[in-house]
Amino acid sequence: MKEIIGTSNTYLDIDLTNKTWKVHQASTEDLKNYLGGKGLGIKIFYDRLKDRLADVDPLGPENLLIFANGVLLTTGAPCSARFEVITKSPLTGYMVASSCGGPFGEACKTAGWDGVILTGRAETPVVIRFDDKEVVFEDAGDLWGAGTHQTQDRLRMTPKDGAAVIGPAGEHQVLYANICSGHRFVGRGGIGAVMGAKNLKAIVARGKAYKCVPVNREKFDKTVKKAQKHILRSPFTKGYKAYGTNMNTRYGIASGFSPVRNFRDRFSPKTEAITGEAMAAKYKTRHSTCRYCSILCGHKGMYPDGRMRQIPEYETMGLFGSNIENYDTDKVAVWNDIMNEMGMDTISAGGTIAWAMEAGEKGLRQTELSFSNHDNIGRILEDIAYRRNEGAELADGSKRLSEKYGGAQFAIQAKGLEIAAYDPRACWGHGLSYAVHNKGGCHLGSYLVSLEVLMGYMPPLTTLGKASWVVFCEDIFAGINSLQTCLFTALSIMTEPVVPKYLPKAALNVATILSPKLSQMLMNWSVYSDFFSAITGIAMNQWQFKKAGERITKLERHMNVKMGQKPDEDTLPERFTKEAHTKYPVASAVPIDAMVKTYYRIRKYDPLTAGPSAKDLRKLGVEL
Repeated sequence: MKEIIGTSNTYLDIDLTNKTWKVHQASTEDLKNYLGGKGLGIKIFYDRLKDRLADVDPLGPENLLIFANGVLLTTGAPCSARFEVITKSPLTGYMVASSCGGPFGEACKTAGWDGVILTGRAETPVVIRFDDKEVVFEDAGDLWGAGTHQTQDRLRMTPKDGAAVIGPAGEHQVLYANICSGHRFVGRGGIGAVMGAKNLKAIVARGKAYKCVPVNREKFDKTVKKAQKHILRSPFTKGYKAYGTNMNTRYGIASGFSPVRNFRDRFSPKTEAITGEAMAAKYKTRHSTCRYCSILCGHKGMYPDGRMRQIPEYETMGLFGSNIENYDTDKVAVWNDIMNEMGMDTISAGGTIAWAMEAGEKGLRQTELSFSNHDNIGRILEDIAYRRNEGAELADGSKRLSEKYGGAQFAIQAKGLEIAAYDPRACWGHGLSYAVHNKGGCHLGSYLVSLEVLMGYMPPLTTLGKASWVVFCEDIFAGINSLQTCLFTALSIMTEPVVPKYLPKAALNVATILSPKLSQMLMNWSVYSDFFSAITGIAMNQWQFKKAGERITKLERHMNVKMGQKPDEDTLPERFTKEAHTKYPVASAVPIDAMVKTYYRIRKYDPLTAGPSAKDLRKLGVEL
């Protein structure tokens, strides 16, 4: 096996229209500035299309679909078996980057490639296979129509191979279709629809031709030990190991962020039935997770029908559980299987279905869906995937539906992306993150609910300090998604330093909101910059790492503005800003406008354009 010292920084550049390929060599300077993974993928997208960003049809042949591997992949660093996919979203019309822990990234990396750039559109459905030397295009007519796992079973793969595939939802260009690799998914923003529009059923990498070796092995090994120590002793790692991400349901019940009845309410005693604790006991769960994972948040269990199934993640359980007033966990698991096989995002599917239920209830639109009857959900999900019957409209997401029928105030989305299962009336900073995140209503933009509720580091129902923390976490998370490793590692690593770990919660609650910058300086994320330096040989400290994250975030925002994003899109649905009273005993409405104003000031965004100035971008080293 040959060695790659550090990272190859080379990408396969494939034209589907002409069925040709070449090598794209990224520069060392771009690697230093954008870190790899998400960051470098966004930079490549920008360099190729910056003069016509607004004109690129997300489902047209000109749109780029970029698979990007971070420098950590295949090194054995904890929680590092991840790759990123970057494109222009058909759901939002803006940039989207989504992460996945499936085997495709590792196979691609050990084939010698840091990623794949796809452009054009094949005339007929194809499968792409590649290794370290060649690219082969195969007819995929016999696979078109197959589900995601069925497709992978029929691809004749060896232990050296890893695939990324779409299901019927991607083929029919459902605007929230996803991509599957193994049993993991590139979930949000309709990336699978872009792949389907290119007539690409699957891309298969044959790896294990190379192994990736850090430039500084001693520093790398020390950093691994440090990261593992922090991760393994974290109470959140222990919770996720025991109950999966559904551990969060318990916090949602206590704090009022669990969604009920299309986020109309924030509390139901029935939610106890869908907690991680309840499901661990009911299904006798075991781990089923990504490679090199130390957190082990993925679980599977035995269901009453005798099938071993993946336990749905917190988001899926929340949006297909309490949010549609269903508390039958067996049903959610079956629906989860359907969505996985069809290849569609469970968050957007759940949010869209909940909107349709409420719209029907209010007489805005005829629908088969209702909060009181869930027997037809499975069929409706298949109808969405095939764009038939009512599913043809539901495939376009809640924003487009509300623009057609009304009901925008309860279309639970931001920038067109359906919001995850955390009600921001329980965590105002998390609400700000939904509103301003470049991707739209993604919970992982800054995941401020972790600091506000899960850890209790700051009071959740205040605007003080929240904009500063959203900016800080956005930058760090952009860097983490570019390395690339799991964002859940941040829950352990960044909170490990003595002061935040041992300072009394009451003192932390004051410090984090009154002195956010000082509080941030007491955190330590040098593990991430140390990993980057050890692997690449490029010197970098934690503040330079944060600056790279800022560069990535602002370039992405600049691209969104060029694509048409306006300031009034940095907001939340009226359900969160005007409906304060719910069944949860504490009334709350999110004062989003004040927080957005402060966020713009800290980001140095122009309130008239919603984006950074040319001067600010040049200062960050972005070439316009």
